[in-house]
Amino acid sequence: MKAIRNIRLISGRKIMSGFAVVFDEKIEAVVPEEDLLHGQIEAWIDGYGAYISAGFIDLHIHGCNGCDVMDEEESALSAIRKSVVSTGVTSFLPTTMTMAFEKIESALIRIRRAMNLQEGAEILGCHLEGPFINHRYKGAQDEKYMRPPNFDQIKAYTDVIKIVTFAPELDEKHTFIQCCTEHNIIASIGHSNATYEEAMEAIEAGVSHVTHVFNGMAPFHHRNPGVVGAAMDSDVTCELIADNIHSHKAAQRIVFRAKGLEKMVLITDAMRACLLKNGIFDLGGQQVIVKDDTARLADGTLAGSILTVNKAVKNFAATTGIPLEDAIEMVTLNPAKILGLENRKGSIEVGKDADMILFDEDLNIQRTFVKGREVYNAENIQ
Repeated sequence: MKAIRNIRLISGRKIMSGFAVVFDEKIEAVVPEEDLLHGQIEAWIDGYGAYISAGFIDLHIHGCNGCDVMDEEESALSAIRKSVVSTGVTSFLPTTMTMAFEKIESALIRIRRAMNLQEGAEILGCHLEGPFINHRYKGAQDEKYMRPPNFDQIKAYTDVIKIVTFAPELDEKHTFIQCCTEHNIIASIGHSNATYEEAMEAIEAGVSHVTHVFNGMAPFHHRNPGVVGAAMDSDVTCELIADNIHSHKAAQRIVFRAKGLEKMVLITDAMRACLLKNGIFDLGGQQVIVKDDTARLADGTLAGSILTVNKAVKNFAATTGIPLEDAIEMVTLNPAKILGLENRKGSIEVGKDADMILFDEDLNIQRTFVKGREVYNAENIQ
């Protein structure tokens, strides 16, 4: 077994000093340092006063470091999972784009294979974003491949798909929602022109999540609240891209006050330019220009982000004024609960996977562990 000491432990929305974490593949003990029996520890790790928390879980990421989930090369997913660990991500949902359906199926097959591999961050399954979305709020998705929701088209991949983003107004009888619920797939409203009433009916039918709230949906209006109003007037969980570009800081504070800490999760929606410099990139077959921390199509439409989870946490804590330990929960325990994985991920507790990160005051990641394996160490990066 190994032990990390000299740390500031973030757990249960508290920051505690004087404790050590004992782990192998799982967390074996969280005890006061003076209670450790030195003979039982094979390797000591000095945290040098850094923060330690459970690893981050990103429910919505298209790519980074030059690679995209839709890339046909098998190496793309491998490169993504090896790159995101430098941002504190220990598990994630590779997220697809609206493209020809055979390309989506190929991506799902690659994700299925990658779920069984141990390298870098753990792949927990897939977030299927499109093609069952509304062209009115397509964002950077390709309109020509959009289609009405049809569960039969994804039925063969229920073991892979964990979240599906769709437009509920295209699912008039809610049969798609019902099938998702029956197969333990999270039905999420996104890229939708649903009215408030349509969104609330979908929520009653089983929708439990909203994809990047504010983005890919009609703006809130006091006589037509739309999806945003339904999100804030119901019990659904909401994704938020906290890059201060996709939504105004005031809007972030408003939705946070409406939803509360436990119903929000920070995501990146990152594309292949994440972790790279400015330039011209591809997203779902469309050209994206990355400049001044933004990713846009030629017409100015936002096209995902170049955000990282550690920056999202830092941004959101600053925007809302909430404590660091609360913001951390929005990328650890909250996404674990959404996926039904809170019994093994999302916090540093005995019996859970030893997915842990060490970081400094500025949220710079120093070390990352996935199931007890060190997969990133900033000191070893040249």
